[in-house]
Amino acid sequence: MKQDKVIGIDIGGTSTKFGVVNSEGQILGQGSLVTCETEDPAHFVERLKSTLRPLMNGVSSIGVGAPNGNFFSGSIELAPNLKWKGIVPMAKMIEEALGVPVRLTNDANAAAMGEMKFGHAKGMKNFIVITLGTGLGSGIVINGEVVLGHSGFAGELGQIITVPEGRLCGCGRKGCLETYASATGIMRTAHEYGLNVKDAAALAQAALEGNQKALECFEYTGELLGRSLANAVAFSSPEAIFLFGGLVKSGDLLMKPTQKHFEKNLHNVFQGTVKLLPSGLKESDAAILGAASLF
Repeated sequence: MKQDKVIGIDIGGTSTKFGVVNSEGQILGQGSLVTCETEDPAHFVERLKSTLRPLMNGVSSIGVGAPNGNFFSGSIELAPNLKWKGIVPMAKMIEEALGVPVRLTNDANAAAMGEMKFGHAKGMKNFIVITLGTGLGSGIVINGEVVLGHSGFAGELGQIITVPEGRLCGCGRKGCLETYASATGIMRTAHEYGLNVKDAAALAQAALEGNQKALECFEYTGELLGRSLANAVAFSSPEAIFLFGGLVKSGDLLMKPTQKHFEKNLHNVFQGTVKLLPSGLKESDAAILGAASLF
């Protein structure tokens, strides 16, 4: 029997990626567009509509992963890394534009669902996915279920305060983890260290070439991230924590200090029980597949 196709959309702070997915988890075609050209989300939906319209043949529904996406309401709510302000009823807007059912969830929750169905978390019932992009997102799975909480916003590890009275975050508070452990955060660290590099990839290249300040940037980032992940283990006891996103491309420059400080700060009852791993899916695929799996 012919299976319907689903479009999975991953709305990021910089770019939005999408893919047409079949029932076996194959991405049949994909693309991207800039997320926030203006502060008007209706403009984004119009551009999305124009881009997706040629791909809609055989598509029965659309799943969306977005920063501060609320599964219960279908809205993007007070997202600090997007230009759109307030509460944006994104699922309803896309549904009206393209005429098929739309469901929306937090982008990192979508990534966790993709990892569980199609990545290294297959068969796991307790794990965490950390997305390291413009900000830091997290999807927490306990007993096989994505944790949503009372309001739909449970598990926002990027918004835990890691450095009291630290860097100002887009959420309005100071010292949130994502202001340090994200592509944006590590660039802020680099500039504080006096490094003139254009992006995280250039910082990684400088570190590989032996630049001591660049190496210290990754060490500091890994220290804060590793310590925070050790705290997350204390309340969720996962089998594994998966890291993916642009910053993970730096490989051992980030993974080694994160692993070191993770193990150093783990409570003794969890020592040796939790694996820290890169995602089993391509950078964009986990969120696209996870968003598609909403249907």
